[in-house]
Amino acid sequence: MTTTTTGAPAARRRSARPPGPGGRRRVPFSRALGPLLLLALWQTCSATGVLDPQTLAPPGAVARQGWELLGDGQLGHHLWVSLQRAALGLAFGGAAAVLLALLAGLSRLGEALIDGTAQLFRALPILALVPLAILWFGIGEEVKVILVALGTFFPIYVNTHAALTGLDLRWAELARTVGLNRRQFLRRIALPGAAPGFFTGLRLAVTVSWLVLVVSEQINADSGIGYLMEQARTFGQTDVIVVGLVVYGLLGLASDTLVRLLERRALRWRTTLG
Repeated sequence: MTTTTTGAPAARRRSARPPGPGGRRRVPFSRALGPLLLLALWQTCSATGVLDPQTLAPPGAVARQGWELLGDGQLGHHLWVSLQRAALGLAFGGAAAVLLALLAGLSRLGEALIDGTAQLFRALPILALVPLAILWFGIGEEVKVILVALGTFFPIYVNTHAALTGLDLRWAELARTVGLNRRQFLRRIALPGAAPGFFTGLRLAVTVSWLVLVVSEQINADSGIGYLMEQARTFGQTDVIVVGLVVYGLLGLASDTLVRLLERRALRWRTTLG
């Protein structure tokens, strides 16, 4: 006699599905474990006196200071200014990077004129260009946006260009066979082929934008998270400095998460593990 168990096939199907890359099961909120352990260590060292409050304010003091800055509107104002600068710099740098990557990746003349020059300037530290940028563009808003644009240009350019030059030549042969013109080739083959590299570069670029911004906002600024931190350094307010660092960290995490969501939606045609 044979017996059948209801739901057994479904259970087998569930068990046959791979839990994730490398066969590991995903643990919800596992990425938060490291920051939580770091926060616990910070609190322990502050409570036991290992950390001097003048050197690094305890988590409770940082949280209170952050709440006060949020309540009186200072944090919101400076955050909005920083977001505008980062968004403008990323938009200008990203647009220029994609355009030049297409020209260099799809044309031999563009490769000769653009790629070597881009690789030359990529070797220069962006922050080392600050004095020259001040001489050229002054100390107003323009220099801050330009520095962010320069910092975000190279990750997007390099990864987009690499994706374009790595396209399978059979796609170009297929385009010639079916009679695609330049515009159709760009829209149907080049741009989809460059998209994975573009999003990889964009993830790096959003992180770089905040790193460059924290320095550029200390150049004769009167607003922004970097300005808030610089003022706090002048008066020895370590709690305000840490608030600024936490804000920058959260902005970097949020922007990276947003780019990953956009990448997932834009590249739904690509099959991945998990």
